[in-house]
Amino acid sequence: MHPQFPLQHNFPLQSLNTFGIAARAQAYVRLASVAQLRAALADAALAAMPRLLLGGGSNIVLGGDFAGLVLHMAIAGRELVDSDAEFHYVRAGAGENWHEFVQWTLAQGWGGLENLSLIPGTVGAAPIQNIGAYGAETKDLLHSLTVFDPASDTTFSMDAAACQFGYRDSVFKRPGSQLIIVDVTFALPRRWQANLGYAELAQELAAQGLAAPGARQVAEAVIAIRRRKLPDPAVIGNAGSFFKNPVVSAARCAELLAAFPALVHHRQADGSEKLAAGWLIDQCGWKGRSMGAAGVYPRQALVLVNNGGASGAEVMALAHAIEDDVAARYGVRLEPEPVFV
Repeated sequence: MHPQFPLQHNFPLQSLNTFGIAARAQAYVRLASVAQLRAALADAALAAMPRLLLGGGSNIVLGGDFAGLVLHMAIAGRELVDSDAEFHYVRAGAGENWHEFVQWTLAQGWGGLENLSLIPGTVGAAPIQNIGAYGAETKDLLHSLTVFDPASDTTFSMDAAACQFGYRDSVFKRPGSQLIIVDVTFALPRRWQANLGYAELAQELAAQGLAAPGARQVAEAVIAIRRRKLPDPAVIGNAGSFFKNPVVSAARCAELLAAFPALVHHRQADGSEKLAAGWLIDQCGWKGRSMGAAGVYPRQALVLVNNGGASGAEVMALAHAIEDDVAARYGVRLEPEPVFV
C-alpha cells in the first residue's frame, strides 16, 4: 500500500462494472478524498500511465484488461449546504450511490429528483452523462459542481451553464476534457410540483388512483416501472439503456413515417423529432436474440445483457450488428450510451 493512497496491482474489475465483464486493472486506487486524488495524480510512476476514472461502472463496456491506472471515485458525503426562499441546496460527494442519494433527499422531504430514481451509478457520473428518465434530466436541478483539474492541480466550481449539457452529453464527455468531478450540488425546489409529462409515468400513477401524488409516490411509481422493464444488474449484467434515442429533422421523420407509419417519435422543443431506439431495434427482430454470451433483453430491446461470461468484445460485436441492421432498414445510425474502454 502507498502511504498516501491505497494503490493495488492486477486488480479485478468484474464487481466494479454493472455488465459483470471479467477484466483486471494494471493499477487501481480507491479515492476517498480530493487529497488522495491529488496525491495519486502527482505520483511520477502513475502519471505516466493511461488512466480510467471509474464511478459506479454502470456506463462502461470493458474490452479487456486495462493496461493503466483505474481511479475509483469513492468520495462520500451528503448535506444541506444552504436554503433560500426558492430552493434547498443539497451537496453530495461524487462517490455517493445515485439512487441512495435520491432516496435520502426524499426522506428529508426535498422533492425534485424523484423521476431519476433507481438509475444505477454514482452522483459524480450523473452530470457527465446528463442522466435522464421519465421527463427529467440531471441538468434540470443541478446548481453547481466542484471539479479537480489535473493540469493546474486546482479545484474550482462550475455552474450548470458551464457544464454545456446536451442529450446524454456534457462538457465532461468532450474529447480532451480531463476535469474530474468531486462533488455536486442540486437546487431542489421548495414549491415542488410533480413532473408527470411522461405518459407511462402518468398512467402508472393514475392506475394507482393517485390524482395528486407526492414526491415519494412518484419515486415509487418510477421504481415500479423500471423494475418491470429493466433487469437488475446484480442478477443479469447490463448497463441500462444501451443506445441513445436518435434525433432527426422533422423532414426526415416525415419521410420515415411515409414508409413506416407505426414509427414511434416524439417532437422536441426545437422542432426536431426523437425516435425510440428500442422500437427500431425491436422492429429489426433483435429482442431476445443473442450473439455469444451477449444478448438483447427479452422485455426491453434497448437493453443489452451479459447472459453469463460475456466478454467486452462480444457485447461490442452485438452492439455493432444492431447498429448496422437499424441503419440498413431505417437509414438512422444508433449511438451507444456506454463508453467502450
